[in-house]
Amino acid sequence: MAHCPFDFFSDGKKHNICLVGGGGKTTVMYELAAAWAACGRKVLVLTSTHILQPADGSFAADAAAVQNLWQQGRYAVIGTPELSTGKLTAPPQGLYNELQLQDDVILCEADGSKHLPCKAPAAHEPVLLPDCDMVLAVAGMDALGRPLAQACQRPQLAAELLGCSLDSVIDEQMLAALLLSEQGARKNVGARAYYIVLNKCDLLKAAQQEEIRRLLVDAGMDEHRIWFRERGE
Repeated sequence: MAHCPFDFFSDGKKHNICLVGGGGKTTVMYELAAAWAACGRKVLVLTSTHILQPADGSFAADAAAVQNLWQQGRYAVIGTPELSTGKLTAPPQGLYNELQLQDDVILCEADGSKHLPCKAPAAHEPVLLPDCDMVLAVAGMDALGRPLAQACQRPQLAAELLGCSLDSVIDEQMLAALLLSEQGARKNVGARAYYIVLNKCDLLKAAQQEEIRRLLVDAGMDEHRIWFRERGE
C-alpha cells in the first residue's frame, strides 16, 4: 500500500488528479487508488490516452458496475476498450460526467512514456483533464547515469530543451530541469497544484537524493510536494 506523504492524500477533499511524466505512473496511480479506496473513498481511475485494461476485476463497463465496485470498497477503472490492443482509451464523456458527480477522487494517467523513466512531451502531450486540480509528475531514478537516447522518451525533444546531445548522460541537474520546465513535465500545468514523485529512490545514494532535492527546492519547488518513493512502498 502506498504511503503517500502529500497533504492532499488525507485532507478529505474531492480531487481530480492527472499523472504525467516518465515510468512508474501506472504503479503510483493504482497504489494511490487502492489506498484511498481502503479509506472508504469512491475512487475513479481512467486515462486520457491509453492504459492496459486491468485483469483484476476493477474495470467497470458502466455506472452500475462502478457503484458495485465502490460498495465492495474497491476503486473502479473506466474507459473505452480497444479490442485490438487490450488497452483502454478515454471513457465515454457521458459516463465520465455522470460519475464525476458521485466520486471522491479521480486519478487519470494523462501521458505515456513507453516504460522509460523520463520524457519530454510532444506537442500533443500531456492530455490533462480540463477539470483536474492537480498534476503529479513522475520520474524514475533509474534514468540517472544513462544516456538521454536510452532512458528518455522523445530524447530529441529533451536534448533541445536541455541544450545537450543525445549521448549526454542524465544527471540530477538534467532530470530536475525536465521536471521543472514548462516545456517538460510542467507543461500546461498552469495554476494547478504541482507535485513530483521521484520513483525508485532506493537506487539513489544519499548524496544523489540530497542533490536532486536541493536542485528542486532551490528552483522554487515546495519540499513537501516532492515524494522520494522507493520500490515496494
